[in-house]
Amino acid sequence: MNNFQQTVSKLMVNNFEVTKDINVLVLMDKSTEELGKKFADALQEDGWKVREYCMEDRTRSGEEPPQEAADEMLKYDLVFCLTKHSLTHTVARKNANTHGISVITMPGITEDMFLNGAMSADYSRVEEETFSMTERLTEANTVTIQTGEAHELVIPVTGRDGVPSTGVFRGQAASGNLPSGEAYIAPLEGEAEGRIEINGSISGIGLVAEPVLLTIEKGRLIDASGEDGKKLLDLLGDGDGRYLCELGIGTNHAARLTGNILEDEKAYETIHVAFGSNHTFGGKIKTNVHIDCVTKNPIVSWQ
Repeated sequence: MNNFQQTVSKLMVNNFEVTKDINVLVLMDKSTEELGKKFADALQEDGWKVREYCMEDRTRSGEEPPQEAADEMLKYDLVFCLTKHSLTHTVARKNANTHGISVITMPGITEDMFLNGAMSADYSRVEEETFSMTERLTEANTVTIQTGEAHELVIPVTGRDGVPSTGVFRGQAASGNLPSGEAYIAPLEGEAEGRIEINGSISGIGLVAEPVLLTIEKGRLIDASGEDGKKLLDLLGDGDGRYLCELGIGTNHAARLTGNILEDEKAYETIHVAFGSNHTFGGKIKTNVHIDCVTKNPIVSWQ
């Protein structure tokens, strides 16, 4: 077996509690078709019953898949989404879970990421640390993020439950990223205030050329500095996509900061904020976009 085949076989044993009589769908798009087919072939080689479905690329994370693709997801027990942009925070993913279907989202996944970095982590350790951080988020009333010289963002989360993304999937209707390792929460809408410096990466943009200063008033992004900031505002649009919808904390000891948001937001010593939809994990915002912004080495305080 080559390394890719070994990785897929190990993944199905260590990260899932499923048997080979289930039906598996590998959902891909034009950008990821080559890797998606390789992943599907590796699953088949290992004895899994697999079908493939290729859709057109989405334009941004959080955008719904075509209706035909959403309907196709409902025909299987386990769906892997190897796509350019994330389907995690979509109605299609949530609907599949409601029907008892497990959906594993892998937006921007690369072959390198399969073989190195976050995917190679000890997921028993990732699971333990993720649950611990999730509990901390759930118990908090306010989380304050300090970045740069003197920038501070105050995020109220009272009454909201943290969500663990451990990379370990048990039972029916499981959901999350692979690779994984983050604890996240939906902030109280319309209440976050302050500024945060993004010095890592932004979904759909990659590693930032220079730190991007985000200004948030009443939970809404009102300004983002520099060229990358302008790109972010364009991705979010002028509507509800500008609302702060997520605070996440990386819990994967093997994750790297590479410009690929799927791995970046899982890395140690990083937090990420996102704008757009959060109705799929305890919030109230429902829109057709969800963009994550990763910053490294912040100071985090809890109340």
